[in-house]
Order: sequence, then structure tokens, then C-alpha cells
Amino acid sequence: MNISSIVVQTLPKYVEEVVEALKQCEACDYHFHDEKGRIIITIEGAGVEQELEKLRIVEAIPHIMAADMQMAYSEDELNAHMEIINNSDVVPKMLNDDNIDVSKIVYNGDLKKKDLYGFAKEFGKKD
Repeated sequence: MNISSIVVQTLPKYVEEVVEALKQCEACDYHFHDEKGRIIITIEGAGVEQELEKLRIVEAIPHIMAADMQMAYSEDELNAHMEIINNSDVVPKMLNDDNIDVSKIVYNGDLKKKDLYGFAKEFGKKD
């Protein structure tokens, strides 16, 4: 399942008319609007293709000048990332190894993507 937030833009004089049309539209869920003509909605779909179909329906509503996706969420993508996080060590093993000379540890921005434990075992042990 995918869900995306959409910012819809209309002229202030049409905001109430467009909001009512969005509330009646089965392609989206209305959430908020302001007096400047900015409207927040969400769309859901089994995949990106279904979301794009719904976005085209929204864009076809009279007086809508723009409808732009701001944020997208994919349940499958999140599940894949959560599996990686849940199956990884919270703290890299080398940071708990008292035999490593900490002055020889080089931080390159992401400890989980490096084989630092192997590096530390080979080069970083205290003499």
C-alpha cells in the first residue's frame, strides 16, 4: 500500500469550491486548507500507478492550478528498511571491543556500511 500527501493550489476565490469538490472526490482524502488557496490532501493506492491515476483525477477538478506530491510512503519499502534495521546490531561490534586502539579508528560517515570490525582486528589492536 502506498500513501502520498499532495499540496493542491487554487486561487483564493475558488478555495471553498475546490475544497468541496475534493471532499466529494473518492480519489483522495481532504485534510486542511488556508485562505491563500493551499489545500492538503492524501491519496492511497496499491502501487504508484494507482496513485498517479488518482492524482490525474484530482488535477482534472476545475480551478485546480497545481497538485504536487510532497511526500510518499510505501509500505513495502518501509518493511524492507525495518527488516534491515531489526536484523542489524545497534552498536557496531568494534565500538564494544576493549582491545582496539581508539586512536586508530577512522570515522567515514556510516559505520554500518563498513567492515570496520575486520579493519580494527587487523590494524587497530593495541600493541
